[in-house]
Amino acid sequence: MKIMSINAGSSSLKFSLFDMDTENVLVSGLFERIGIEGSCYTIKNSEFKIKQDAELNNHSDAVKILLDKLIELKIINSLEELDGIGHRIVHGGDKYTDSVVVSDQVVEDIIRFSDYAPLHNPAHAVCIKAFREVLPNTPMTVVFDTAFHQTIAKDRYLYAVPYEWYEKHHVRKYGAHGTSHRYIAKKLAEELGRDDLKIICCHLGNGSSISAIKDGKCVDTSMGFTPLAGVVMGTRSGDIDVSLVPYVMEKEGKSVGEIMDCLNKKSGFLGISELSSDSRDIENAVKEGNEQAALAQKMFVNSVVKYISQYYVELGGCDVIAFTAGIGENSAATRLEIIEELACLGIKLDVEANNVRGEVRCLSSSDSTSMVYLVPTNEELMIAMDTLALIK
Repeated sequence: MKIMSINAGSSSLKFSLFDMDTENVLVSGLFERIGIEGSCYTIKNSEFKIKQDAELNNHSDAVKILLDKLIELKIINSLEELDGIGHRIVHGGDKYTDSVVVSDQVVEDIIRFSDYAPLHNPAHAVCIKAFREVLPNTPMTVVFDTAFHQTIAKDRYLYAVPYEWYEKHHVRKYGAHGTSHRYIAKKLAEELGRDDLKIICCHLGNGSSISAIKDGKCVDTSMGFTPLAGVVMGTRSGDIDVSLVPYVMEKEGKSVGEIMDCLNKKSGFLGISELSSDSRDIENAVKEGNEQAALAQKMFVNSVVKYISQYYVELGGCDVIAFTAGIGENSAATRLEIIEELACLGIKLDVEANNVRGEVRCLSSSDSTSMVYLVPTNEELMIAMDTLALIK
C-alpha cells in the first residue's frame, strides 16, 4: 500500500510517499515559498533529485504539481495507487486524543483551534481542502502533535491561574512534538522488547521539548500552552518570568505583539549569542572562544538538565534517556555535556559509543544506572502508520 505523509506550513508543503509493505520512502520533497515570489519545489529519492522554480500561488497549485509529478516521474501510474494521505496537524486542542479520519467536522475543528497555532493550523486546513478537491475519494487522516500529551494528568497540565480561565478559555498545557515523542517510545519498546519503560525523551532541535513517558503514555512535557515554553531553543526563550513582558514593553516602548515576536523569533541561541539560531554555528563559535556562544550553549544544556532531573523524579526513576531530532541526533558534544551534568544520578555515557549520529544506538556505559539511547525520529513514518491503521 502507498501512503503519503503531508506536513504543511503557511508557505510550504513537505511530503513523503511510503511503500507501507516495506516502510521505505519512495519519494519525498518540499514545496517552498507558496504565495511568495521565488517559489520552487524539490522532489527526490535515492535515484534522482529535481529542484525547479514554479508559480505557487496557493497550496492547491502545489498539490496539483505534486500529483502530476508523481505520475510523470513514474512513481505511480495513476492517482488511484494512492491508498491514503495523512496530514500532520500541530494543534488539536483538548478534543482529540488520537489520530482520526478527515471529515468536514474535523476540518472545522482544525480551523477553530487556530488561536492556539495561528501560523500552522490555518495552513493545515487549506492543504487538506486542496487535497480533498483533487482526490475526493482517497481516504485521508489527521495526526495531531498534541494528541500524545492528552494523557497528562490534570494536576500537571493546569496552570495555577484562575480556574475560570481553563473553563472559559481552555488555558492549559498542550505540549508539542507529540508525534515524535510517540515514535521514539514505540521504537524503544521494540528495540528493548518491553512495554513498561520509563523514558525521558529529549527532542532537541531548533524547537526542543522534553517528555516524561511511562508505559508508552505521556506523563508530562516541557512545552506548554504554546511551543514557547520549556527549554532554551534556537530562537525561542523557553521558560521566563512573565512579569518581564510588561516591564520591557514599558522600557522599550513596544507592544505585546512585538515582545512576543522577540520571545519567539529573536531569543534563545540567537538572542544570547547574538550570532545564530543554529546549534552548529554555536558549537563552532564555542570552539573559537566566543564567550556569548558558550553562554548560550551552557544555558541550553542547563535547561535540558533541569527538565530531565524533574522528570526523573516524576517518573520515580528512569529506564532510558533518549536523544532525537537535529541536535539530539547529531551533536555528540551536546549529548555528552548533558549527561555529564547527570553524574550524581549515576547516569554515564560511553564516550566512544557516543561518537555517532543518525542511527539507533545505546550510548551509555555498562555501569550507568539508566540507559542512554540515540533514536532518530521519523514523524512522517508515524503519520503513515497511523493512516494505514485507520483506513484498514
